[in-house]
Amino acid sequence: MSATRHLFKDSGYLALPGEFYAAAEAHPAPAPRWIVFNQALAEELGLPPDAATPDLLRQLAGGAPPEGRKNLALAYAGHQFGQWNPRMGDGRAVLIGEIEAPDGKFHDVHLKGSGPTVFARRGDGRATLPAMLREYIVSEAMAGLDISSTRSLAVVATGAQVFRDAPHHGAVLTRIARSHVRVGTFQYAAQGDAGQQQGPLLTRALADHCIARDYPEIAGTPEPYAAFFAAVVERQARLIAQWMLAGFIHGVMNTDNMAISGETIDFGPCAFMDAFNSRQVFSSIDSAGRYAYSRQPSVAMWNLARLAEALLPLLGNDEASALRLAQEKLEGFRSVYAAAFAEGMERKLGLTPGDARNAEFIERLWPTMEHGRADFTLFFRRLTQIAAGADEAGFLALFAGGEPQAHGQEAAFLAQWRELTADRDPALRLADMQASNPIVIARNHRVEQALERAAEGDLGLLERLSAALKNPFAEPAPGPEDLEAPPKPDERVTETFCGT
Repeated sequence: MSATRHLFKDSGYLALPGEFYAAAEAHPAPAPRWIVFNQALAEELGLPPDAATPDLLRQLAGGAPPEGRKNLALAYAGHQFGQWNPRMGDGRAVLIGEIEAPDGKFHDVHLKGSGPTVFARRGDGRATLPAMLREYIVSEAMAGLDISSTRSLAVVATGAQVFRDAPHHGAVLTRIARSHVRVGTFQYAAQGDAGQQQGPLLTRALADHCIARDYPEIAGTPEPYAAFFAAVVERQARLIAQWMLAGFIHGVMNTDNMAISGETIDFGPCAFMDAFNSRQVFSSIDSAGRYAYSRQPSVAMWNLARLAEALLPLLGNDEASALRLAQEKLEGFRSVYAAAFAEGMERKLGLTPGDARNAEFIERLWPTMEHGRADFTLFFRRLTQIAAGADEAGFLALFAGGEPQAHGQEAAFLAQWRELTADRDPALRLADMQASNPIVIARNHRVEQALERAAEGDLGLLERLSAALKNPFAEPAPGPEDLEAPPKPDERVTETFCGT
Protein backbone atom coordinates (compact mmCIF):
# COMPACT_ATOMS: atom_id res chain seq x y z
CA MET A 1 0.00 0.00 0.00
CA SER A 2 1.37 3.42 -0.97
CA ALA A 3 2.65 5.57 1.89
CA THR A 4 1.03 8.58 0.22
CA ARG A 5 -2.42 7.05 0.68
CA HIS A 6 -2.58 8.00 4.35
CA LEU A 7 -1.09 11.51 4.33
CA PHE A 8 -4.07 13.52 3.08
CA LYS A 9 -7.79 13.25 3.68
CA ASP A 10 -10.50 13.92 1.11
CA SER A 11 -11.06 17.64 0.80
CA GLY A 12 -13.94 19.12 2.78
CA TYR A 13 -14.67 21.11 -0.38
CA LEU A 14 -16.37 18.00 -1.75
CA ALA A 15 -19.28 18.67 0.60
CA LEU A 16 -20.09 21.83 -1.36
CA PRO A 17 -22.31 21.82 -4.46
CA GLY A 18 -20.51 20.72 -7.60
CA GLU A 19 -20.70 24.22 -9.10
CA PHE A 20 -17.73 25.21 -6.92
CA TYR A 21 -15.19 22.86 -8.46
CA ALA A 22 -14.32 20.61 -11.36
CA ALA A 23 -12.42 17.35 -11.44
CA ALA A 24 -8.83 17.92 -12.54
CA GLU A 25 -6.73 15.55 -14.58
CA ALA A 26 -3.36 14.42 -13.32
CA HIS A 27 -0.33 15.57 -15.31
CA PRO A 28 2.59 13.36 -14.26
CA ALA A 29 5.99 15.04 -14.37
CA PRO A 30 8.59 13.40 -16.63
CA ALA A 31 11.45 13.58 -14.09
CA PRO A 32 10.37 14.97 -10.72
CA ARG A 33 12.92 15.83 -8.06
CA TRP A 34 12.81 17.63 -4.74
CA ILE A 35 14.11 21.20 -4.70
CA VAL A 36 12.84 22.12 -1.24
CA PHE A 37 10.88 20.13 1.31
CA ASN A 38 9.82 22.14 4.37
CA GLN A 39 10.45 19.60 7.11
CA ALA A 40 9.64 22.08 9.90
CA LEU A 41 6.21 22.76 8.41
CA ALA A 42 5.66 19.04 7.83
CA GLU A 43 6.23 18.48 11.56
CA GLU A 44 3.80 21.30 12.47
CA LEU A 45 1.18 19.60 10.30
CA GLY A 46 1.77 16.26 11.99
CA LEU A 47 3.23 14.49 8.95
CA PRO A 48 5.55 11.59 9.71
CA PRO A 49 9.33 12.21 9.72
CA ASP A 50 9.73 10.10 6.58
CA ALA A 51 6.91 11.82 4.67
CA ALA A 52 9.10 12.88 1.74
CA THR A 53 8.85 9.55 -0.06
CA PRO A 54 9.10 8.87 -3.81
CA ASP A 55 5.32 8.35 -3.83
CA LEU A 56 4.76 11.78 -2.31
CA LEU A 57 7.25 13.31 -4.75
CA ARG A 58 5.27 11.98 -7.70
CA GLN A 59 1.97 13.19 -6.27
CA LEU A 60 3.27 16.69 -5.45
CA ALA A 61 4.71 16.97 -8.95
CA GLY A 62 1.20 16.62 -10.38
CA GLY A 63 0.89 12.86 -10.61
CA ALA A 64 -2.23 10.80 -10.09
CA PRO A 65 -3.82 10.89 -6.62
CA PRO A 66 -4.13 7.71 -4.59
CA GLU A 67 -6.83 5.31 -5.70
CA GLY A 68 -10.32 6.54 -4.91
CA ARG A 69 -9.32 10.21 -4.63
CA LYS A 70 -9.62 13.02 -7.13
CA ASN A 71 -7.97 16.38 -7.58
CA LEU A 72 -10.18 19.46 -7.73
CA ALA A 73 -9.82 22.74 -9.62
CA LEU A 74 -11.70 25.43 -7.72
CA ALA A 75 -14.10 27.84 -9.45
CA TYR A 76 -14.30 31.52 -8.63
CA ALA A 77 -14.84 34.92 -10.22
CA GLY A 78 -13.37 38.29 -9.33
CA HIS A 79 -12.42 41.86 -9.99
CA GLN A 80 -8.94 42.06 -11.49
CA PHE A 81 -7.55 45.59 -11.28
CA GLY A 82 -11.15 46.71 -10.88
CA GLN A 83 -12.43 44.86 -13.98
CA TRP A 84 -15.08 42.19 -13.52
CA ASN A 85 -14.37 38.66 -14.70
CA PRO A 86 -17.37 36.36 -14.11
CA ARG A 87 -15.58 33.04 -14.56
CA MET A 88 -12.02 32.34 -13.55
CA GLY A 89 -10.91 29.48 -11.34
CA ASP A 90 -7.75 27.49 -10.79
CA GLY A 91 -6.25 27.32 -14.26
CA ARG A 92 -2.93 25.90 -13.12
CA ALA A 93 -3.62 24.67 -9.61
CA VAL A 94 -5.45 21.77 -7.98
CA LEU A 95 -6.66 20.92 -4.51
CA ILE A 96 -5.47 17.40 -3.72
CA GLY A 97 -6.83 16.98 -0.19
CA GLU A 98 -6.44 18.26 3.33
CA ILE A 99 -4.45 17.59 6.48
CA GLU A 100 -5.75 17.54 10.02
CA ALA A 101 -2.96 19.02 12.14
CA PRO A 102 -2.33 17.94 15.74
CA ASP A 103 -4.32 20.97 16.98
CA GLY A 104 -7.41 19.65 15.18
CA LYS A 105 -7.41 22.32 12.46
CA PHE A 106 -7.69 21.35 8.82
CA HIS A 107 -5.42 22.67 6.10
CA ASP A 108 -5.84 22.49 2.32
CA VAL A 109 -3.09 20.88 0.26
CA HIS A 110 -2.91 22.70 -3.05
CA LEU A 111 -0.59 22.22 -6.02
CA LYS A 112 0.34 25.28 -8.07
CA GLY A 113 1.81 24.84 -11.55
CA SER A 114 0.76 21.21 -11.92
CA GLY A 115 -0.80 21.51 -15.38
CA PRO A 116 -3.89 22.89 -17.15
CA THR A 117 -7.42 22.49 -15.81
CA VAL A 118 -10.79 23.29 -17.34
CA PHE A 119 -10.26 26.88 -16.14
CA ALA A 120 -6.91 27.30 -17.89
CA ARG A 121 -8.36 29.02 -20.95
CA ARG A 122 -5.33 29.36 -23.25
CA GLY A 123 -2.73 28.90 -20.52
CA ASP A 124 -0.39 25.95 -20.25
CA GLY A 125 -1.11 25.47 -16.54
CA ARG A 126 2.57 25.32 -15.70
CA ALA A 127 4.85 27.36 -13.49
CA THR A 128 8.54 28.20 -13.57
CA LEU A 129 11.02 27.22 -10.90
CA PRO A 130 11.91 30.86 -10.03
CA ALA A 131 8.24 31.83 -9.62
CA MET A 132 7.49 28.90 -7.31
CA LEU A 133 10.65 29.42 -5.27
CA ARG A 134 9.69 33.10 -4.90
CA GLU A 135 6.37 32.08 -3.36
CA TYR A 136 8.18 29.58 -1.14
CA ILE A 137 10.63 32.19 0.16
CA VAL A 138 8.14 35.01 0.69
CA SER A 139 5.35 32.94 2.21
CA GLU A 140 7.78 31.43 4.71
CA ALA A 141 9.21 34.91 5.38
CA MET A 142 5.70 36.06 6.25
CA ALA A 143 5.32 33.13 8.62
CA GLY A 144 8.64 34.06 10.27
CA LEU A 145 7.30 37.58 10.82
CA ASP A 146 4.14 36.07 12.36
CA ILE A 147 1.98 37.53 9.60
CA SER A 148 -1.04 35.38 8.79
CA SER A 149 -0.16 33.58 5.58
CA THR A 150 -0.51 30.52 3.45
CA ARG A 151 2.58 28.33 3.75
CA SER A 152 4.79 26.35 1.40
CA LEU A 153 5.43 22.67 2.02
CA ALA A 154 7.54 21.88 -1.01
CA VAL A 155 8.84 22.89 -4.41
CA VAL A 156 9.34 20.09 -6.90
CA ALA A 157 11.10 20.42 -10.24
CA THR A 158 9.15 18.57 -12.92
CA GLY A 159 11.92 17.86 -15.41
CA ALA A 160 9.98 19.71 -18.13
CA GLN A 161 10.66 23.10 -19.64
CA VAL A 162 8.22 25.99 -19.31
CA PHE A 163 8.37 28.83 -21.81
CA ARG A 164 7.77 32.40 -20.71
CA ASP A 165 10.17 35.13 -21.79
CA ALA A 166 12.66 32.29 -22.25
CA PRO A 167 12.84 28.58 -21.40
CA HIS A 168 12.72 27.86 -17.65
CA HIS A 169 12.78 24.78 -15.49
CA GLY A 170 9.21 23.76 -14.68
CA ALA A 171 8.17 23.39 -11.04
CA VAL A 172 5.19 22.77 -8.77
CA LEU A 173 4.63 24.44 -5.41
CA THR A 174 2.69 22.69 -2.65
CA ARG A 175 0.72 25.38 -0.85
CA ILE A 176 -0.83 24.84 2.58
CA ALA A 177 -3.77 27.04 3.56
CA ARG A 178 -6.53 27.05 6.11
CA SER A 179 -8.86 27.54 3.17
CA HIS A 180 -8.75 28.53 -0.50
CA VAL A 181 -12.15 30.24 -0.44
CA ARG A 182 -11.74 33.81 -1.66
CA VAL A 183 -13.89 36.91 -1.96
CA GLY A 184 -14.06 35.90 -5.62
CA THR A 185 -15.56 32.55 -4.64
CA PHE A 186 -18.50 34.34 -3.06
CA GLN A 187 -18.80 36.58 -6.11
CA TYR A 188 -18.96 33.45 -8.25
CA ALA A 189 -21.62 31.92 -6.00
CA ALA A 190 -23.75 35.06 -5.99
CA GLN A 191 -24.10 35.13 -9.76
CA GLY A 192 -25.57 31.61 -9.77
CA ASP A 193 -24.68 28.86 -12.24
CA ALA A 194 -25.23 29.31 -15.97
CA GLY A 195 -27.85 31.98 -15.43
CA GLN A 196 -30.02 29.94 -13.04
CA GLN A 197 -31.59 31.76 -10.11
CA GLN A 198 -29.74 29.88 -7.40
CA GLY A 199 -27.15 32.43 -6.33
CA PRO A 200 -28.52 32.79 -2.77
CA LEU A 201 -28.56 29.01 -2.31
CA LEU A 202 -24.95 28.69 -3.43
CA THR A 203 -23.93 31.67 -1.33
CA ARG A 204 -25.57 30.20 1.77
CA ALA A 205 -23.89 26.82 1.23
CA LEU A 206 -20.51 28.50 0.85
CA ALA A 207 -21.00 30.72 3.89
CA ASP A 208 -22.02 27.71 6.00
CA HIS A 209 -18.90 25.87 4.83
CA CYS A 210 -16.64 28.81 5.78
CA ILE A 211 -18.29 29.29 9.16
CA ALA A 212 -17.88 25.61 10.03
CA ARG A 213 -14.30 25.52 8.82
CA ASP A 214 -12.80 28.89 9.74
CA TYR A 215 -15.23 30.61 12.11
CA PRO A 216 -16.81 27.85 14.24
CA GLU A 217 -17.38 30.26 17.13
CA ILE A 218 -20.06 31.97 15.00
CA ALA A 219 -22.15 28.83 14.39
CA GLY A 220 -25.46 29.01 16.22
CA THR A 221 -25.38 32.77 16.85
CA PRO A 222 -28.62 34.70 16.17
CA GLU A 223 -27.32 36.37 12.97
CA PRO A 224 -24.53 34.08 11.79
CA TYR A 225 -24.05 35.62 8.33
CA ALA A 226 -23.75 39.16 9.65
CA ALA A 227 -21.32 37.87 12.30
CA PHE A 228 -19.42 36.01 9.59
CA PHE A 229 -19.01 39.13 7.47
CA ALA A 230 -17.93 41.16 10.50
CA ALA A 231 -15.36 38.51 11.42
CA VAL A 232 -13.92 38.44 7.89
CA VAL A 233 -13.68 42.25 7.95
CA GLU A 234 -11.85 42.13 11.29
CA ARG A 235 -9.34 39.51 10.13
CA GLN A 236 -8.60 41.42 6.95
CA ALA A 237 -8.15 44.68 8.85
CA ARG A 238 -5.61 43.05 11.15
CA LEU A 239 -3.86 41.39 8.21
CA ILE A 240 -3.47 44.61 6.23
CA ALA A 241 -2.13 46.33 9.35
CA GLN A 242 0.50 43.58 9.57
CA TRP A 243 1.47 44.18 5.94
CA MET A 244 1.81 47.91 6.47
CA LEU A 245 3.90 47.47 9.63
CA ALA A 246 6.32 45.23 7.73
CA GLY A 247 6.56 47.40 4.60
CA PHE A 248 5.01 44.59 2.55
CA ILE A 249 3.36 45.29 -0.79
CA HIS A 250 1.15 42.49 -2.08
CA GLY A 251 1.05 43.82 -5.61
CA VAL A 252 -2.12 42.19 -6.92
CA MET A 253 -4.99 42.65 -4.46
CA ASN A 254 -7.68 41.41 -6.81
CA THR A 255 -10.81 40.02 -5.15
CA ASP A 256 -9.79 36.51 -6.19
CA ASN A 257 -6.56 37.02 -4.19
CA MET A 258 -8.24 37.86 -0.86
CA ALA A 259 -8.73 34.76 1.27
CA ILE A 260 -11.80 34.55 3.50
CA SER A 261 -9.63 32.87 6.16
CA GLY A 262 -7.60 36.06 6.63
CA GLU A 263 -4.39 34.58 5.28
CA THR A 264 -2.06 36.27 2.81
CA ILE A 265 -2.42 34.36 -0.44
CA ASP A 266 -0.76 34.46 -3.89
CA PHE A 267 2.78 35.78 -3.85
CA GLY A 268 3.31 36.90 -7.42
CA PRO A 269 4.50 40.50 -7.85
CA CYS A 270 4.82 41.06 -4.10
CA ALA A 271 7.82 42.72 -2.47
CA PHE A 272 9.12 44.27 0.72
CA MET A 273 9.89 47.96 0.48
CA ASP A 274 13.49 49.16 0.60
CA ALA A 275 13.67 52.99 0.32
CA PHE A 276 10.43 54.36 1.70
CA ASN A 277 7.86 55.59 -0.79
CA SER A 278 4.21 55.64 0.21
CA ARG A 279 3.24 55.27 -3.47
CA GLN A 280 5.61 52.36 -4.07
CA VAL A 281 4.51 49.80 -6.66
CA PHE A 282 6.53 46.80 -7.81
CA SER A 283 4.09 44.91 -10.02
CA SER A 284 4.98 45.21 -13.69
CA ILE A 285 1.30 45.40 -14.63
CA ASP A 286 0.14 47.96 -12.04
CA SER A 287 0.92 51.03 -14.12
CA ALA A 288 -1.81 53.10 -12.44
CA GLY A 289 -0.63 52.31 -8.90
CA ARG A 290 -3.95 50.77 -7.88
CA TYR A 291 -2.21 48.47 -5.39
CA ALA A 292 0.47 50.85 -4.13
CA TYR A 293 1.67 50.52 -0.54
CA SER A 294 -0.43 53.36 0.89
CA ARG A 295 -3.58 52.24 -0.94
CA GLN A 296 -3.70 48.71 0.51
CA PRO A 297 -6.13 49.52 3.37
CA SER A 298 -8.60 51.27 1.05
CA VAL A 299 -8.34 48.50 -1.55
CA ALA A 300 -9.06 45.92 1.15
CA MET A 301 -12.22 47.81 2.07
CA TRP A 302 -13.22 47.95 -1.61
CA ASN A 303 -12.77 44.19 -1.88
CA LEU A 304 -14.77 43.62 1.28
CA ALA A 305 -17.56 45.76 -0.13
CA ARG A 306 -17.70 43.32 -3.04
CA LEU A 307 -17.99 40.48 -0.51
CA ALA A 308 -20.84 42.37 1.18
CA GLU A 309 -22.65 42.63 -2.15
CA ALA A 310 -22.42 38.87 -2.58
CA LEU A 311 -23.72 38.27 0.95
CA LEU A 312 -26.63 40.72 0.82
CA PRO A 313 -29.33 38.04 0.34
CA LEU A 314 -28.22 36.48 3.64
CA LEU A 315 -27.99 39.69 5.66
CA GLY A 316 -31.59 40.86 5.81
CA ASN A 317 -35.20 40.35 4.78
CA ASP A 318 -35.04 43.23 2.32
CA GLU A 319 -32.26 44.87 0.35
CA ALA A 320 -32.37 48.17 2.23
CA SER A 321 -31.95 46.60 5.69
CA ALA A 322 -29.28 44.19 4.39
CA LEU A 323 -27.37 47.08 2.87
CA ARG A 324 -27.46 49.09 6.10
CA LEU A 325 -26.19 46.11 8.08
CA ALA A 326 -23.41 45.43 5.55
CA GLN A 327 -22.28 49.06 5.63
CA GLU A 328 -22.25 49.04 9.42
CA LYS A 329 -20.08 45.91 9.55
CA LEU A 330 -17.80 47.17 6.79
CA GLU A 331 -17.15 50.41 8.67
CA GLY A 332 -15.68 48.27 11.43
CA PHE A 333 -12.63 47.83 9.22
CA ARG A 334 -11.48 51.40 9.90
CA SER A 335 -11.44 51.15 13.68
CA VAL A 336 -9.94 47.66 13.80
CA TYR A 337 -7.23 48.58 11.28
CA ALA A 338 -6.43 51.86 13.05
CA ALA A 339 -6.12 50.16 16.44
CA ALA A 340 -4.01 47.26 15.12
CA PHE A 341 -1.72 49.59 13.21
CA ALA A 342 -1.33 51.99 16.16
CA GLU A 343 -0.59 49.16 18.59
CA GLY A 344 1.96 47.66 16.22
CA MET A 345 3.63 51.01 15.60
CA GLU A 346 3.82 51.75 19.32
CA ARG A 347 5.76 48.51 19.73
CA LYS A 348 8.02 49.20 16.73
CA LEU A 349 8.86 52.66 18.11
CA GLY A 350 9.06 51.59 21.76
CA LEU A 351 6.39 54.10 22.78
CA THR A 352 4.40 53.92 26.00
CA PRO A 353 1.17 52.11 25.08
CA GLY A 354 -1.84 54.38 25.08
CA ASP A 355 0.07 57.67 25.48
CA ALA A 356 -2.18 60.39 24.07
CA ARG A 357 0.77 61.91 22.21
CA ASN A 358 1.52 58.76 20.21
CA ALA A 359 -1.00 59.27 17.41
CA GLU A 360 0.39 62.65 16.38
CA PHE A 361 3.95 61.32 16.54
CA ILE A 362 3.11 58.30 14.38
CA GLU A 363 1.52 60.64 11.82
CA ARG A 364 4.89 62.41 11.64
CA LEU A 365 6.65 59.16 10.85
CA TRP A 366 5.69 58.84 7.17
CA PRO A 367 6.80 62.30 5.99
CA THR A 368 10.04 61.86 7.94
CA MET A 369 10.80 58.56 6.23
CA GLU A 370 9.70 59.81 2.84
CA HIS A 371 11.69 63.06 3.10
CA GLY A 372 14.99 61.21 2.96
CA ARG A 373 13.83 57.93 1.36
CA ALA A 374 15.03 56.00 4.39
CA ASP A 375 15.17 52.23 4.11
CA PHE A 376 11.95 50.98 5.73
CA THR A 377 13.41 48.06 7.68
CA LEU A 378 16.68 49.76 8.63
CA PHE A 379 14.82 52.84 9.91
CA PHE A 380 13.32 50.80 12.72
CA ARG A 381 16.42 48.63 13.09
CA ARG A 382 18.67 51.65 13.67
CA LEU A 383 16.14 53.15 16.08
CA THR A 384 16.21 49.86 17.99
CA GLN A 385 19.99 50.05 18.14
CA ILE A 386 19.75 53.57 19.62
CA ALA A 387 17.38 52.17 22.25
CA ALA A 388 20.11 49.62 23.00
CA GLY A 389 22.72 52.34 23.49
CA ALA A 390 24.12 53.12 20.03
CA ASP A 391 24.72 56.71 18.93
CA GLU A 392 22.57 58.53 16.38
CA ALA A 393 25.00 58.55 13.47
CA GLY A 394 23.85 55.23 11.98
CA PHE A 395 20.22 56.36 12.06
CA LEU A 396 20.82 59.77 10.49
CA ALA A 397 23.05 58.28 7.81
CA LEU A 398 20.01 56.41 6.43
CA PHE A 399 18.62 59.60 4.95
CA ALA A 400 19.75 60.90 1.58
CA GLY A 401 20.87 64.48 1.03
CA GLY A 402 23.74 65.72 3.14
CA GLU A 403 25.88 64.78 6.09
CA PRO A 404 24.23 63.44 9.24
CA GLN A 405 24.52 66.81 11.00
CA ALA A 406 22.50 68.43 8.17
CA HIS A 407 19.38 66.34 8.74
CA GLY A 408 17.25 68.84 10.64
CA GLN A 409 13.86 67.12 10.12
CA GLU A 410 15.19 63.71 11.04
CA ALA A 411 17.09 65.03 14.07
CA ALA A 412 13.92 66.75 15.30
CA PHE A 413 12.00 63.48 14.90
CA LEU A 414 14.66 61.68 16.92
CA ALA A 415 14.55 64.32 19.66
CA GLN A 416 10.77 63.95 19.94
CA TRP A 417 11.13 60.15 20.06
CA ARG A 418 13.56 60.49 22.97
CA GLU A 419 11.10 62.78 24.76
CA LEU A 420 8.19 60.39 24.28
CA THR A 421 10.14 57.36 25.49
CA ALA A 422 12.08 59.05 28.30
CA ASP A 423 9.77 57.92 31.09
CA ARG A 424 9.41 54.33 29.92
CA ASP A 425 11.37 51.45 31.41
CA PRO A 426 14.32 51.08 28.97
CA ALA A 427 14.21 47.29 29.18
CA LEU A 428 10.51 47.17 28.24
CA ARG A 429 11.04 49.65 25.43
CA LEU A 430 13.93 47.66 23.99
CA ALA A 431 12.09 44.35 24.34
CA ASP A 432 9.11 45.67 22.37
CA MET A 433 11.34 47.06 19.64
CA GLN A 434 13.51 43.97 19.30
CA ALA A 435 10.44 41.74 19.05
CA SER A 436 8.78 43.97 16.43
CA ASN A 437 11.58 45.13 14.15
CA PRO A 438 13.14 42.38 12.02
CA ILE A 439 16.81 42.31 11.16
CA VAL A 440 16.33 40.20 8.04
CA ILE A 441 13.49 40.43 5.55
CA ALA A 442 13.06 38.86 2.12
CA ARG A 443 14.82 41.75 0.40
CA ASN A 444 14.03 41.83 -3.28
CA HIS A 445 17.61 41.79 -4.54
CA ARG A 446 18.59 38.87 -2.31
CA VAL A 447 15.50 36.92 -3.37
CA GLU A 448 16.32 37.52 -7.04
CA GLN A 449 19.93 36.49 -6.50
CA ALA A 450 18.81 33.31 -4.75
CA LEU A 451 16.38 32.50 -7.58
CA GLU A 452 18.97 33.07 -10.30
CA ARG A 453 21.45 30.76 -8.60
CA ALA A 454 18.80 28.12 -7.87
CA ALA A 455 17.88 28.06 -11.56
CA GLU A 456 21.53 27.17 -12.22
CA GLY A 457 21.50 24.43 -9.59
CA ASP A 458 23.13 26.36 -6.73
CA LEU A 459 20.79 26.32 -3.71
CA GLY A 460 23.30 27.76 -1.22
CA LEU A 461 21.92 31.31 -0.99
CA LEU A 462 18.32 30.05 -1.10
CA GLU A 463 18.95 27.78 1.88
CA ARG A 464 20.85 30.44 3.84
CA LEU A 465 18.19 33.09 3.20
CA SER A 466 15.37 30.69 4.08
CA ALA A 467 17.08 29.74 7.34
CA ALA A 468 17.51 33.40 8.33
CA LEU A 469 13.89 34.23 7.50
CA LYS A 470 12.62 31.57 9.91
CA ASN A 471 13.90 33.76 12.77
CA PRO A 472 14.10 37.26 11.28
CA PHE A 473 14.58 39.00 14.62
CA ALA A 474 17.93 37.26 15.25
CA GLU A 475 21.30 38.19 13.80
CA PRO A 476 21.87 36.01 10.71
CA ALA A 477 24.77 33.60 10.60
CA PRO A 478 27.83 35.11 8.89
CA GLY A 479 28.07 34.39 5.20
CA PRO A 480 29.28 35.76 1.87
CA GLU A 481 26.22 38.01 1.48
CA ASP A 482 25.03 40.51 4.04
CA LEU A 483 21.35 39.60 4.32
CA GLU A 484 20.58 42.76 6.31
CA ALA A 485 21.99 45.22 3.77
CA PRO A 486 19.75 47.19 1.39
CA PRO A 487 20.50 46.95 -2.31
CA LYS A 488 23.29 48.85 -3.96
CA PRO A 489 22.20 51.06 -6.87
CA ASP A 490 22.94 48.32 -9.41
CA GLU A 491 21.09 45.71 -7.31
CA ARG A 492 17.76 47.51 -6.98
CA VAL A 493 14.69 45.60 -8.07
CA THR A 494 12.06 47.96 -9.48
CA GLU A 495 9.65 45.47 -11.03
CA THR A 496 8.27 42.09 -10.02
CA PHE A 497 6.13 39.75 -12.10
CA CYS A 498 3.14 37.52 -11.47
CA GLY A 499 4.91 34.42 -12.76
CA THR A 500 2.04 33.12 -14.90
